[in-house]
Amino acid sequence: MVHIAHLNIARMIDDADSVTMAPFMAQLATINAIADAYPGFVWRLQDEAGDATAIQPTADARLLINLSVWESVDTLAAFTYRTGHAGVMAQKGQWFEPHRNAQVVLWPVAPGHIPTIDEAFARLWHYDRYGPTRHAFGFRDRALVADLEKVAASG
Repeated sequence: MVHIAHLNIARMIDDADSVTMAPFMAQLATINAIADAYPGFVWRLQDEAGDATAIQPTADARLLINLSVWESVDTLAAFTYRTGHAGVMAQKGQWFEPHRNAQVVLWPVAPGHIPTIDEAFARLWHYDRYGPTRHAFGFRDRALVADLEKVAASG
């Protein structure tokens, strides 16, 4: 069995406490609660406030990260595209800058493994540089995911 780790990064167009970002920030607790209760959810990076907005892995205070672990790509995709999260994603242009490089990366992890921020950024860098591999891939790379699941099942 293999779980799927997920990193999503986005650079806000304004400071987190700005009027511009207020509508996005107001939705975070609800979206996080949906994720926490969603079938297949395992873990997510969060601080004492219950989200990751105060966690700053780089010098860029406008960079937000979302790091989580799911039982499968299918459960993560269902949450991402079939819940209130999809509505937030549809409005992301109001709150986040366009990004030239990869913003989302998925990778296999052993059940019980909690990825670090450094590990997640290394996977994102790998995906951005080399494209989809068994080491790092995106939602569209289902053939790789199926291959990984076969390897895990036989191992």
